[in-house]
Amino acid sequence: MREFIRHPSDIPIHYNLENVVAHRKDYLHDVSHGGLSFRSEICLKLGSVINISIPIREPVFQAEGIVVWCHKNEDQYDVGVEFIETEMEYRVRMVEQVCYIEQYKQEVLKKEGRQLTGKQAAIEWITKYAKDFPREE
Repeated sequence: MREFIRHPSDIPIHYNLENVVAHRKDYLHDVSHGGLSFRSEICLKLGSVINISIPIREPVFQAEGIVVWCHKNEDQYDVGVEFIETEMEYRVRMVEQVCYIEQYKQEVLKKEGRQLTGKQAAIEWITKYAKDFPREE
Protein backbone atom coordinates (compact mmCIF):
# COMPACT_ATOMS: atom_id res chain seq x y z
CA MET A 1 0.00 0.00 0.00
CA ARG A 2 2.85 2.41 0.75
CA GLU A 3 5.01 1.59 -2.25
CA PHE A 4 5.70 5.20 -3.27
CA ILE A 5 6.81 6.64 0.04
CA ARG A 6 8.18 4.81 3.03
CA HIS A 7 6.05 5.14 6.13
CA PRO A 8 7.92 6.91 8.91
CA SER A 9 7.77 4.20 11.56
CA ASP A 10 9.68 6.27 14.11
CA ILE A 11 6.78 8.64 14.81
CA PRO A 12 6.29 8.65 18.57
CA ILE A 13 2.82 8.14 19.94
CA HIS A 14 2.13 8.70 23.61
CA TYR A 15 -0.95 7.29 25.23
CA ASN A 16 -2.64 6.51 28.45
CA LEU A 17 -5.74 4.50 29.17
CA GLU A 18 -8.69 6.09 30.90
CA ASN A 19 -8.48 5.57 34.68
CA VAL A 20 -4.85 4.37 34.41
CA VAL A 21 -2.09 6.64 35.70
CA ALA A 22 0.73 5.09 33.63
CA HIS A 23 1.71 6.96 30.46
CA ARG A 24 3.25 4.90 27.65
CA LYS A 25 5.30 5.75 24.59
CA ASP A 26 5.27 3.59 21.47
CA TYR A 27 5.30 4.23 17.71
CA LEU A 28 2.61 5.01 15.15
CA HIS A 29 2.14 2.30 12.56
CA ASP A 30 -0.64 3.43 10.25
CA VAL A 31 -3.59 5.75 9.84
CA SER A 32 -6.76 4.22 8.47
CA HIS A 33 -10.42 5.06 8.01
CA GLY A 34 -11.63 6.39 11.34
CA GLY A 35 -8.58 5.54 13.40
CA LEU A 36 -4.94 4.57 13.64
CA SER A 37 -2.78 1.66 14.65
CA PHE A 38 0.45 1.45 16.56
CA ARG A 39 2.81 -1.12 17.96
CA SER A 40 2.77 -1.53 21.72
CA GLU A 41 4.92 -3.41 24.19
CA ILE A 42 1.80 -4.33 26.18
CA CYS A 43 -1.54 -5.90 25.32
CA LEU A 44 -4.40 -3.42 25.52
CA LYS A 45 -7.89 -4.51 26.50
CA LEU A 46 -10.55 -4.24 23.79
CA GLY A 47 -13.04 -1.47 24.47
CA SER A 48 -10.59 0.54 26.57
CA VAL A 49 -10.81 4.32 26.17
CA ILE A 50 -7.38 5.60 25.17
CA ASN A 51 -6.00 9.15 25.12
CA ILE A 52 -3.41 9.63 22.38
CA SER A 53 -0.90 12.38 21.68
CA ILE A 54 1.58 12.63 18.80
CA PRO A 55 4.24 15.15 19.86
CA ILE A 56 6.03 15.99 16.62
CA ARG A 57 4.92 19.63 16.33
CA GLU A 58 3.27 22.32 18.42
CA PRO A 59 0.47 22.18 19.20
CA VAL A 60 0.69 18.50 20.04
CA PHE A 61 -1.97 16.42 18.27
CA GLN A 62 -4.35 14.87 20.81
CA ALA A 63 -7.27 12.50 20.32
CA GLU A 64 -9.44 10.12 22.24
CA GLY A 65 -10.29 6.69 20.93
CA ILE A 66 -11.36 3.17 21.75
CA VAL A 67 -9.15 0.09 21.40
CA VAL A 68 -10.93 -2.02 18.78
CA TRP A 69 -8.32 -4.72 18.21
CA CYS A 70 -5.05 -5.94 19.67
CA HIS A 71 -3.01 -8.72 18.03
CA LYS A 72 0.22 -10.30 19.21
CA ASN A 73 3.03 -9.72 16.71
CA GLU A 74 6.25 -11.45 17.75
CA ASP A 75 7.23 -9.90 21.10
CA GLN A 76 4.89 -6.89 20.78
CA TYR A 77 1.25 -6.09 20.00
CA ASP A 78 -0.36 -4.32 17.06
CA VAL A 79 -3.16 -2.15 18.41
CA GLY A 80 -6.06 -0.62 16.48
CA VAL A 81 -7.82 2.49 17.77
CA GLU A 82 -11.05 3.98 16.48
CA PHE A 83 -11.45 7.72 17.01
CA ILE A 84 -14.37 8.80 19.13
CA GLU A 85 -14.72 12.09 17.23
CA THR A 86 -15.07 11.64 13.46
CA GLU A 87 -13.04 14.73 12.46
CA MET A 88 -9.95 13.29 14.21
CA GLU A 89 -9.13 11.18 11.15
CA TYR A 90 -8.46 14.29 9.08
CA ARG A 91 -6.33 15.81 11.83
CA VAL A 92 -4.22 12.68 12.32
CA ARG A 93 -3.70 12.33 8.56
CA MET A 94 -2.32 15.88 8.56
CA VAL A 95 0.03 14.89 11.40
CA GLU A 96 1.08 11.84 9.37
CA GLN A 97 1.84 14.06 6.39
CA VAL A 98 3.94 16.38 8.58
CA CYS A 99 5.83 13.28 9.76
CA TYR A 100 6.60 12.31 6.17
CA ILE A 101 7.90 15.82 5.50
CA GLU A 102 10.08 15.77 8.62
CA GLN A 103 11.46 12.39 7.62
CA TYR A 104 12.12 13.67 4.10
CA LYS A 105 14.02 16.64 5.57
CA GLN A 106 16.22 14.28 7.62
CA GLU A 107 16.84 11.93 4.67
CA VAL A 108 17.89 14.81 2.40
CA LEU A 109 20.36 15.98 5.02
CA LYS A 110 21.76 12.47 5.49
CA LYS A 111 21.92 11.49 1.79
CA GLU A 112 22.60 14.82 0.08
CA GLY A 113 24.00 17.01 2.84
CA ARG A 114 21.35 19.67 2.15
CA GLN A 115 19.89 21.44 5.18
CA LEU A 116 16.26 22.26 4.35
CA THR A 117 13.94 24.53 6.27
CA GLY A 118 10.54 23.09 7.14
CA LYS A 119 8.98 25.13 4.33
CA GLN A 120 11.56 24.00 1.75
CA ALA A 121 11.12 20.36 2.77
CA ALA A 122 7.33 20.68 2.55
CA ILE A 123 7.48 22.17 -0.94
CA GLU A 124 9.86 19.47 -2.21
CA TRP A 125 7.94 16.64 -0.54
CA ILE A 126 4.58 17.87 -1.85
CA THR A 127 5.99 18.20 -5.37
CA LYS A 128 7.49 14.70 -5.31
CA TYR A 129 5.07 12.65 -3.20
CA ALA A 130 1.76 14.32 -2.34
CA LYS A 131 -0.04 12.81 -5.31
CA ASP A 132 0.87 9.35 -3.98
CA PHE A 133 0.03 10.10 -0.36
CA PRO A 134 -2.42 7.40 0.71
CA ARG A 135 -6.02 8.49 0.45
CA GLU A 136 -9.05 6.95 2.06
CA GLU A 137 -11.16 4.94 -0.31
